[in-house]
Amino acid sequence: MADDFIQLSDPFRRELLAHCYRMLGSVHDAEDLVQETYLRAWKAYDRFEGRSSLRTWLYRIATTACLTAIEKRARRPLPTGLGADSDPADDLVDGSEVPWLEPLPDEAVGADPASIVTERETIRLAFVASLQYLPPRQRAVLILRDVLRWSAKEVAELLETSTPAVNSILQRARAQLAEVTEESVVEPSDHEQRELLDRYVTAFEAKDIPAIVGLFTPDVVWEMPPFKSWYRGPDAVATHLGIRCSGGIRMVATRANGQAAFGLYLGGEPFNLQVLTVGEKGISHVVNFLDASLFEVFGLPASATP
Repeated sequence: MADDFIQLSDPFRRELLAHCYRMLGSVHDAEDLVQETYLRAWKAYDRFEGRSSLRTWLYRIATTACLTAIEKRARRPLPTGLGADSDPADDLVDGSEVPWLEPLPDEAVGADPASIVTERETIRLAFVASLQYLPPRQRAVLILRDVLRWSAKEVAELLETSTPAVNSILQRARAQLAEVTEESVVEPSDHEQRELLDRYVTAFEAKDIPAIVGLFTPDVVWEMPPFKSWYRGPDAVATHLGIRCSGGIRMVATRANGQAAFGLYLGGEPFNLQVLTVGEKGISHVVNFLDASLFEVFGLPASATP
């Protein structure tokens, strides 16, 4: 029985990780909840009657576990969700007490850069950050209905409520999400994006600030959790980089949340993980996660010589 469970359930592990990540906004918490889901399911497998698919049953367990976990946790924002943009001439505002949104390695969930846009959109940083504004049940309903395409009846059974109640919750969730969600980004062709990113890396490693900001859109956003400070516009970012940016930089490419990303090394040591939003008009958003522990999560080298 245990062997059957492992063989039949293991193919769903990656998509369950993506589901828990959307719910919690943390790759570390998501991994813990997937482990909890499989433990609960393994203990209860002898009582699984097959009235739904095994996949649906696992999602029920995972969603319930996530809702319980969310009750004990604060929402995970990005700095842009906490207040107005900052003056780059001011000191950085520490926010180490905030449980920040975390990036998700594409490899962890099997995300394929060639997959259709609608699939990648559901793990993009902007979308997951927007989900954090929703109350837990609204978050669950929206993910189950709009991302996983469950029926209202299935969601109602999971949440032990009525179908009309689910429809009402979904309507409120969609309305609230629309107020905080960024517009969808139309990405350039693969060739154009590779060329732009190559220029970005070359400029950054040379500390060529005019070249860096020349690749940005006019309304580019630059944020740096765990600092609450964030900047809007190429001029503000250029001022920040002029004050804070040092030489001796090396960048190693990776992917996060279906987006281009880089591990940035300073003096050979891990410094931050950058996740970029790249559109047809340039780079419109850069989130710099100043958390060296993410380098191991993303399978990046422990050091990189400039």
